[in-house]
Amino acid sequence: MIPPSFQAVALAGIPLVQPGDNLVGLILQAVQRANLELANDDVLVISSKIVSKAEGRFARVDSVIPTPEAMQYADASGKDPRIVQLVLNESRLVSRVSRGVLVTEHRLGFVSANAGIDQSNVENSDEQVLLLPRDPDGTAALLRQAFQTRTGANIAIVISDTHGRPFRFGNVGVAI
Repeated sequence: MIPPSFQAVALAGIPLVQPGDNLVGLILQAVQRANLELANDDVLVISSKIVSKAEGRFARVDSVIPTPEAMQYADASGKDPRIVQLVLNESRLVSRVSRGVLVTEHRLGFVSANAGIDQSNVENSDEQVLLLPRDPDGTAALLRQAFQTRTGANIAIVISDTHGRPFRFGNVGVAI
């Protein structure tokens, strides 16, 4: 009997993803370059950042008009009121506010800092931010089907995001 095993492989060479890019094609090219093949029961973990970029989930900061509620949270946190408004738009509720962070329940149901809104690795981050995917479960299902069509492999797709735990050191990977 073969004992259960686990192997994790990071795929190198995936370019900076742009809106409309074909993630399946980009990932399969990276799989091929790594001399790998997708097989039944493989699990492919895809960063929410590249999913959001491919889906065009950018928000322009200069087009946001903060509400009075956003202005209050901005005063309490020291954050740009326009960014705070985007955080509120992506959240069900704010559970805590501290300097530089709003701890929120995201509209998708998980608790995170600043509703997962990202300015890192975003071009012109003073002008635009990246939101999390609108429907990660739906996107994962579509990607799974596309991979199965292209490869014949019945694989699982996990869309993950890196979350800092508010007021703690370190980060965790979260399936969103």
